Amino acid sequence: MNFTSIDAAMGVSQLFTQLSTPEGIEELNARIRDNVPSTATLLTWGSAAMVGYAVWEQIKFRMYRAGKKEQLPGPGFVTPILGGIVEMVKDPYGFWEKQRKYSFPGMSWHSLVGTFTVFVTDPAISRHVFNHNSADTLLMALHPSAKNVLGEHNIAFLHGPDHKALRKSFLALFTRKALGVYVKKQDEIIRNHIDQWMALKETTEMRPFVRDLNAFTSQEVFAGPYLDDPKTRAEFSEAYRNMTDAFLAPPFCLPGTAVWKGRQGRLYIIKVLTKAAARSKQRMREGHEPECLLDFWSQQVLQEMREAEEQGVPPPFYCADSKMADSVMDFLFASQDASTASLVWTLTLMAEHPDVLQKVREEQYRLRPDPDAPLSAEVLNEMVYTRQVVKEILRFRPPAPMVPQLAQQPFKLTEHYTAPKGSMIIPSVWAACMQGYENPDTFDPDRFNAERKEDVKFAQNFLVFGHGPHYCVGKEYAQNHLAAFLCRISTSLDWTRVRSGCSDEIKYLPTLYPGDSIFKFSWRGKNSKA
Repeated sequence: MNFTSIDAAMGVSQLFTQLSTPEGIEELNARIRDNVPSTATLLTWGSAAMVGYAVWEQIKFRMYRAGKKEQLPGPGFVTPILGGIVEMVKDPYGFWEKQRKYSFPGMSWHSLVGTFTVFVTDPAISRHVFNHNSADTLLMALHPSAKNVLGEHNIAFLHGPDHKALRKSFLALFTRKALGVYVKKQDEIIRNHIDQWMALKETTEMRPFVRDLNAFTSQEVFAGPYLDDPKTRAEFSEAYRNMTDAFLAPPFCLPGTAVWKGRQGRLYIIKVLTKAAARSKQRMREGHEPECLLDFWSQQVLQEMREAEEQGVPPPFYCADSKMADSVMDFLFASQDASTASLVWTLTLMAEHPDVLQKVREEQYRLRPDPDAPLSAEVLNEMVYTRQVVKEILRFRPPAPMVPQLAQQPFKLTEHYTAPKGSMIIPSVWAACMQGYENPDTFDPDRFNAERKEDVKFAQNFLVFGHGPHYCVGKEYAQNHLAAFLCRISTSLDWTRVRSGCSDEIKYLPTLYPGDSIFKFSWRGKNSKA
């Protein structure tokens, strides 16, 4: 008789009576030993299940990688369950470079924590991938913690009519007038931070200082007039850092973890920006001139609200203060790591290529006889060579090297290969930027001059700002920021790189950075033209 039959025959009260004696307890233990598998048996069953799953996974991946003509290149065997995740975490650059070499240009496969992954190095296929963004094709697949940190309604996760309407509204934020207002703020902040850098007592790693410069610039340009309380600004900056740090931590959102702090940081930022949106709308109703990105959007939103009222329809969903706050937070976050990486590369590549820096300076002194005068958007637009340098920095070291997408259904990548549903498709921006161009592995801003016109010839390979529905609307702002930084620092400072054993390495954090960023700075003479 087993335990279940005892319970049914005797009743619960009788069973407990029996268990009240040592003999009853011993009898129950004996029956449990007879009916429950031993530890050895459980281990055998578990091992068999794991082996079975591992074999099934390898067979599944072999089927997934099969095309009509040939299999996708890639590893012949992957670690069960884990795939290549350990190797990727230990050496991200080495992992993805190895993946690129499997097929360049083309496609290759791997597995990351059981997810079948297709790595795309062909620019045409990458553009095809970027062109699709819907619930029945592909959706952006960011960090596992992205929805916790950024929120489920972040623009990165939007698609369809709402996404198109929101992006259309953003056009008012990057007009010539708006960009001109931003440039003045960017220039002033860069000057202030250069002063702070020169006050440092010793040579140090500059990445955190560049990060602070970029974060303050984004806050001031996007919502500066409304972050006017010092305590709120400090807490806002801390929350912002917590959001960024969350993406470098394990994806566990439990109290005290980095992801939890990032999520709390987002909630605080949304709270502050919601109040800022209400204040901005009020100022724009009163007829004040826009002073930041939020003001330009408030003007646009108020106009759209008036038009909706005249037509007797509800205003667009993004007109609510909280929705505006969510989008401005997205601008803040999107401009952080990518721009910081590009600013660090600007310092690094100019130190490594003094001939290029000299040509930048020559253009600066020609267009800006008084290098201490404030920058203007008009002068910035005349800087042909400086802008060539900025574009080459972005091509040579694209800050966001890849943009993962998740297949919602089987997705046809070429005539001969369809990625299965649930697979991760990763277009390589960096690989695209290294194709077509003359000597692509060489840093050469002259490739974009009027004679060679490689920016026109290979425009479809320049995927730094994406392509398709999620093409970066802040492209001009980002390039102006780099140009303003290069303008100001090239005429203010001399600098050399302090090299170490890791200087030539490349780090994924998760954007691309040089192995280190240590420089010696000195002031240039006010009248120096050298």
